[in-house]
Amino acid sequence: IITLNFLLPRLMPGDPFLFLSSEEGEETAVFSEEQRQYLLEYYGLDRPLVQQYFSYMTEILKGNLGYSFYYNEKVLTIIFKRLIWTGFIVIASVILSTFTGTLLGTLSAWKRNNWIDKLLFFKLILLSEVPAFLLGLIFLFIFAANLKLFPLSGAFTHFNDYNFLQKVLDILHHAVLPVFTLTITRLGGIYLLSRNLMTSVLAKDYMKTARAKGLSERRVIFRHGLRSTMLPIITRVCLSLGSLVGGAVLVENVFAYPGLGLLMREAVMVHDYPLVQGIFLVITIFVLLANFLADMVYHRLDPRISTLQAESSR
Repeated sequence: IITLNFLLPRLMPGDPFLFLSSEEGEETAVFSEEQRQYLLEYYGLDRPLVQQYFSYMTEILKGNLGYSFYYNEKVLTIIFKRLIWTGFIVIASVILSTFTGTLLGTLSAWKRNNWIDKLLFFKLILLSEVPAFLLGLIFLFIFAANLKLFPLSGAFTHFNDYNFLQKVLDILHHAVLPVFTLTITRLGGIYLLSRNLMTSVLAKDYMKTARAKGLSERRVIFRHGLRSTMLPIITRVCLSLGSLVGGAVLVENVFAYPGLGLLMREAVMVHDYPLVQGIFLVITIFVLLANFLADMVYHRLDPRISTLQAESSR
């Protein structure tokens, strides 16, 4: 991953100092050739690719992601400033989509072949097939531009003397449409998985036993059935974090939300190699950590996994 992370930005045509000195979307250089060569030499971009690669690996091992050509600041500092905003909308959409999708899937399995099941199935699967950026544009035009219920862009209102509570409410107000867009685009997958799992669980013998004990149908489903479906759902959530971050990149550009997605677009436009590399690496690390977290949660939800691992190690 680190090797690909190093090579991909350098496959783009041009170099950082051609684009840094131009307007967005143009390639008209302002630097003289002597100035350009000096900057390439100063940042080590005139050296052979192999030497640049080993220098990059050495700095990575030291925990140094480099210095941004465009922002004139350490890459780690820039990323951490933007990571807060991306993390906020991603975590919020994960929680909302998982909770809502699981409940709707459970309800659909409970009322299988009923009009509720058919309506939910059609609507949610249809919405989940709409690309995140297109859905974001639709919400932007309807709820922000026409109805003016939400802001058009940004993460907070500038130049306003708000107290702490007003700032929090303002941030939440700006985040509604990006979070709602990400939630809707991944709701169908969680719903379908939960519906299929719950349908098979409801046919199990232990569910029939629970009903025979006189337990209410609601308790049988939400106490016994839902717990049995949690492991596959957690697997789906953790494995889909990568695609969710990719969706966040598109959504942030639609709403001009100042997270890693908008930062990535800016870095690619100006060929800021260290910043592009740093963003990709940080996203990769968080996806891997999410998978590790899933393994930890497995042991809490199903202690039998720890017992099986202990027996296999013997």
